[in-house]
Order: sequence, then C-alpha cells, then structure tokens
Amino acid sequence: MKIFNLLIVLLLLIFIQCLFPIPTVLANGNENLNEEEAVYTTENELKSHKVGLKTDDEVIEREKLIAGDFSDDVQQLLRESERYEYQAEVNRLMSLIVNSIYSNKDVFLRELVSNASDALDKIRFLSLADSSLLGTGDTSKLEIYINVDSENRLIHITDRGIGMTKEDLIKNLGTIARSGTKEFLEGIASNSVDNNLIGQFGVGFYSSFLVADTVTVTTKHNDDIQYIWQSQAGQQFTIIEDPRGNTLGRGTRVTLHLKNESNISEYLKESKLKELLTKYSEFINFPIYLLTSLSQKTSNINIDGKNVDPNDLDQNQIKIEDNNNNNNIDIDNDNDNENDNDNENNNDENKNDDSEKNEIKEWTLINKNKPLWTRNSKEITEEEYNNFYFSISKDTQPPLKYIHFSGEGEVEFKSILYIPSKSPNGVLENWSQTHRGLKLYVKRVFITDNFDDLFPRYLAFINGVIDSDDLPLNVSREILQQNRILNLIKKRLVRKVIAMIQTLAEDEQNYIQKFYPEYATNIKLGVIEDTSNRARLSKLLRFYSTTTSELTSLEDYVSRMKENQTQIYFLAGEDREQLKVSPIAEKLKNKGFEILLLNDPIDEWVMQSLNKFDSKYNLINIAREDIEFPNDNENENEKQLFEEAQKELKPLMDYIKTQLTNKILRVVVSKHLETTPAILTAGAYGLTANMERIMKAQAFSDQRRLDLTKSQRVLEINPTHQIIQQLNQQIQTTNPTPETDQMIQLLYDSALLYSGFTIDDPIAFASRVNDLLQRSLNTATSHSKDEL
Repeated sequence: MKIFNLLIVLLLLIFIQCLFPIPTVLANGNENLNEEEAVYTTENELKSHKVGLKTDDEVIEREKLIAGDFSDDVQQLLRESERYEYQAEVNRLMSLIVNSIYSNKDVFLRELVSNASDALDKIRFLSLADSSLLGTGDTSKLEIYINVDSENRLIHITDRGIGMTKEDLIKNLGTIARSGTKEFLEGIASNSVDNNLIGQFGVGFYSSFLVADTVTVTTKHNDDIQYIWQSQAGQQFTIIEDPRGNTLGRGTRVTLHLKNESNISEYLKESKLKELLTKYSEFINFPIYLLTSLSQKTSNINIDGKNVDPNDLDQNQIKIEDNNNNNNIDIDNDNDNENDNDNENNNDENKNDDSEKNEIKEWTLINKNKPLWTRNSKEITEEEYNNFYFSISKDTQPPLKYIHFSGEGEVEFKSILYIPSKSPNGVLENWSQTHRGLKLYVKRVFITDNFDDLFPRYLAFINGVIDSDDLPLNVSREILQQNRILNLIKKRLVRKVIAMIQTLAEDEQNYIQKFYPEYATNIKLGVIEDTSNRARLSKLLRFYSTTTSELTSLEDYVSRMKENQTQIYFLAGEDREQLKVSPIAEKLKNKGFEILLLNDPIDEWVMQSLNKFDSKYNLINIAREDIEFPNDNENENEKQLFEEAQKELKPLMDYIKTQLTNKILRVVVSKHLETTPAILTAGAYGLTANMERIMKAQAFSDQRRLDLTKSQRVLEINPTHQIIQQLNQQIQTTNPTPETDQMIQLLYDSALLYSGFTIDDPIAFASRVNDLLQRSLNTATSHSKDEL
C-alpha cells in the first residue's frame, strides 16, 4: 500500500513539474533562469536589493530558496519513503558521540565546516586532471555558505564540493567512524583514487546531533542526481530523490533542525556563529560566508505631500530652492511658515512616518585572515607579522620577538611563535586557564589551545600557531593522542623558543631591560622543571652580585672568578641591600670573592636544581655550614690557628649545646666570621633562613616539619670575638651563673637575627633585652655614686 501511495505522489509531482518547471538553484541559493540568460548571483542580488522588515511574497520565496526551504510535499515524501537501517551498534555509538566523545557542543560547526572544506579540496584535486568537473558560473566557485532561519530553528551549511551519490549516502552516512578523507588521501599516495571514495564524511558529521534532533543532507554529485538524506539520530535514515530537481548545481547542504532547548537557541544568533567560525575555521582555505542582517535607518523626502525614498529619485528630480521661495521639495516637513507648535507636531509625525528602519541581508566573508604560516618567510614583511600577531593575541603592542619555521622529518608542521612585549597577567599562577596564547591547527582547522601536556608551563607566555597535516588526534579531534610524535613536536618547539630567547640575549642591555624583567620567573621555572634544557636555560639567568651594580650572567661571573676558584658562591634572602651587609658574607667579601645576591623567592630552588653550571662549577650556598675556600687562600698558619681555636673553645661549645639542645644541631668554630660573634647556618638536611621564610608563607605549610628543621641549625661562633672569649673564660674558671645562661640565649637570638631567621619567642627575647638594659643602668648608677 505504501509503494502504491508513493507511486501516486511521484506521478503527481512529475505532472506538476511539467506544468510549472522548477528553477535550478546553485550552491549558494542562486537560480539559473535558462542557458542563454546571465547567471543569477545570490550575493549580487542581496547587495543590490535591500530587504526591508516588511517583505513581499517574491522576497519570501527567494529567501526560502537561499535557505534550502523544504516544502510540505517534500517533508511528506520523506516521511513516507523507504527507510534504511543504520549499521549495527550505531544507536549505541550515536549516544556515545552525543554524550561522551565531544565535551563542547560548539564543535559541531567546526566539524561541518571541516567536512565542507574536505569536499571542496576533493573536487579541486580532481579538477586538476579534468577542469570540466568544476562546472561553470557560480558552481565553479569553491566556497562555503552558512545561514540561519531563526523562525524555523534551522541552520544551513552549504558547499560546492564533490557531493555524494546515493551509494555514498548509504555507505558513508549510515556508517559510524568511516573516514573517506583518509582513504582518499591514501588513494592519492598510491595513485588509485576511486570516485567511490569521494565525498565521504568522518565521524565529525554526527556531531550535528549535539545540537539538532533532525539532520537533513541535500547533495548533488556530478555522476548522479540530487538526493535528500534525513535522520533523527535513531536506528533508521531516509533517502529520496529530490523532487525539486537539481537546485544545488553540485555540492552538499547540511540542514540542522535545532533542538528546542534554551541552551541550543544561542546557535541561532548570527553573533554566536560568527564567533565560532572565527575561532575554529578562520584559516580554512576556502571562503566562508555568513548571511548577516544589518539595520539601516532611511529618511524619506516629501514631494508634493508624498513621502518618497531618495534612492528612487534621479538627481535631476531633486530641486532644492532658497528657503525664502516656495519649496518644491520639503525635507522633513520643516515649513518656516508654520507656527512653532505645528512645526513640532509635524516633526514628531515625520519621526514616525518618514524614518523607517530597513533590514539588509548580505553575505559577510568571515575568514578574511589568511594563514600566514603557510607562506615563505622571505616574502612576509615585519608589518604583516605584527598584524597577524595582533589578530591572534588581541594585544595592542608589537611583539618583542618572533620566529617562523617549519618542522620536517618524521612529523611535519609549520609554526609562527611570538614573545609578547609584556607578560600576560597570571600566566604562571593559573596558566592553563588564564592564558592560552598558543593555538593548534590541523589542516588549518583550530583544534585546541590547551597545551598542558604539549607545551611546558614555563613557556605559557608564548603566542602563536602550530599547524600540522598529520598530527594524531582522537576521534573527536579534541584530544591529542600521547605518543612519540607529540614528544618530537614538543622538543622542537621548546628548542626554537629557547633559540629565540638566546638571540634576544645577544643584545645584553635590551635583554635585561625588556625581556628579563617580564620573564625572569619563567626562565627560572624552566631551569627547575625542564631537565633536558636546563643547561641552555642556565645561560639565560641573570642575578645581582656583590661586585656589579647591574644584572650579571653566570658566564660573566665565571669570567671574573679568582685563579683556581671552581665554585660559584651565592646568598639568598628577601632584600638585596641586607644581603650585601650580611655577616655570613663578610669573610668571603674580604677575601675578594664575588657573591651572587638572590632576592627572588624562586632563586634558591633554581640553584638547588641546577647544582652545577657548565658541568664543572659547583654552586655553593654560603648560608650552609662547611663552606670551602680554594686551597691557595688557606695557608698552614691559618689551619693551625683554626685547629687550636676548636680545642680551646670546646668547653664553651659543649655548654652552649646543652643550653640549646632542642634548637640547634651542633656548635662549630666559624669560617665565615670576622667581626660578628655568632651566626646560624643550615645543616645538610635543614632549611636556610630564606627557605624557611618562604615555607612559612605557604598557605598549607606543615608546621610540624618546620619545627623539625629548626633542630638542624648550626651555631657558628667567632673565635676571635671578645664576647666569645669572655664567655669561654667564664665557663672554664667559674661555675656558670643564670646570667651566663641568659647571655647564651641572647647570643643565640642575635645569631638568628644576623642570619635572617625569625625570633622563636619574641616576648622572652624582649624580656632578656630589658634585663640586660636594667643591669647596665644599675651598673652605670653604681659608678656614678662611687664617683660622688
């Protein structure tokens, strides 16, 4: 019965078509009036006819043709036609695509535009051997058109690509995850291209069902008639011969019937589609046009009491005479002979009657920016590079440096990388969310700007693009597959960026004035995290020192080292000026050794990670014990004096250790000091004063661990200082008194302050100082009385 009804409908349609021939519509919705008349161009039609808010029937019908509108008869035919079963497991896979594979609904437009671009690529390739395949007129123009029907909740994506035959529709749109593009490219490589492979869609086509409950595909292949394919993401799909005939010329139109959901409705907005096209498809090879609406306000001219559109008048018809004479034309009904009230009323009427808003529809080219990275770098000017940087970064200042290169070998890609003149805000604190300046493209289609794994964190400030034709992606083209190829790309990118920074460093003044203040922390973080490039990055570090007023490199430090010196000395702290006068550094400075002054919180971690510079110069933190001097600076006499001091001060050192049992690891004779009585240094497993300060500042610091590290401090005493000698004499000749114990506590507190630590018990420290002041005052008073 269904077949009988179908035959009746088909006969009726053929009969109607014989009576009223259906005009042919090209890929962009244009009509071929006949073979002898000029080709009717939709773009020109839209630009020459400004469609008002109130349109006539002819305009409505023309817009339906542009949008690929389906009549009720066609819809009825689709409902009653034979249905085809999807491949087994399709229903389950559809659910996975809609609910699991894609994490962002926005990608549906990227996928459909990419498919359209693939179809255009295929017909262009085939036309190289046979130019007649492109056709003539507008059909030969390889373009993509997108338009929205908000009233009916439809989005149309039209291309003039290769199209699909009926067999292609059944085989490709009824099979999940079949990529005809891949087979097509393999066929080209093996010189075995078969037309049966042309026009196949990949799994990306089914991303349409992220936003649509029904998808209709109208397609015309050069070797077949025009067909309509329709599915509702169920277990079946329908294919019919298009009763309207060849309205496309050649190509494919995908029509999305959007779901009736609030979060889907935003895709009906031209602004949203323009945003997505600019983000994902800005650098597609083929022009992408979006049908946009513009509102224009026009003022009519009053001629003999009638409102006339000035666009409808010839210049010879417009005669404006002197206001003192009788006017043939009265603009805005401004008549000087009327009173003020009448004039005001007339003006109000003119605002309502003479001013009219017209809605103008026109095709707007979206992808105006061309992929600069595909061109030869020798042909590109600096202005072009800067303009491209402005377009991708939204920055207003020119970049500090850029590099344009191609990666060849096992994986091929092209890239342009930029160093911004200013570091992006929060680039390291929340680097994966706040700044994503590097964009990955595959065949000029935007894939991702999330480079948590592909690009190291310390280079997150880099802007630019990477484009590869064979980068491995997962089925949704959203996730990079982790493999050896990606590691190769990462290695090359990082090396290129470091080389670019090294080029900047060749001009030292420019480097320390423009680059280093912005990106010093990034370079230091790279030394910590990037072990494979640590040696290269270490040469880009700059620090202040005790002998220079400007930043200096480690290489320059080495060039100024004393003879036989094999160590680089550094001291880390909060303030550079305080580090310069620190007692810890006094002996080294007096001996003529240069000391690097590190006042950035990350600096000490950098030195611990680097450990050696240039594989032979040890980095020595002088805030730790057991500092070693070059042998030629220590003569036999000094060694003998040091050994004698250790023996002489042993009773004092033992007594101090018993008084400060839980506060220090041991007491030693110092090699650091000359004028200061005592300092505290860190033991092998303890924290320096600078590191302890940083750890305390952490929001989730472990207080128990910090308390444990305090017991790893080493108290170093100066054997030549008068306080130490008097305390030692008092311990050896008399029994220690409470005052002696209090003096030792004060010695410990002063050592804390000298070394940059914080006082353990400020209140007890203040009490001890007050007692000392009181005794001093009593002594002074006693001396005054004796003198009297």
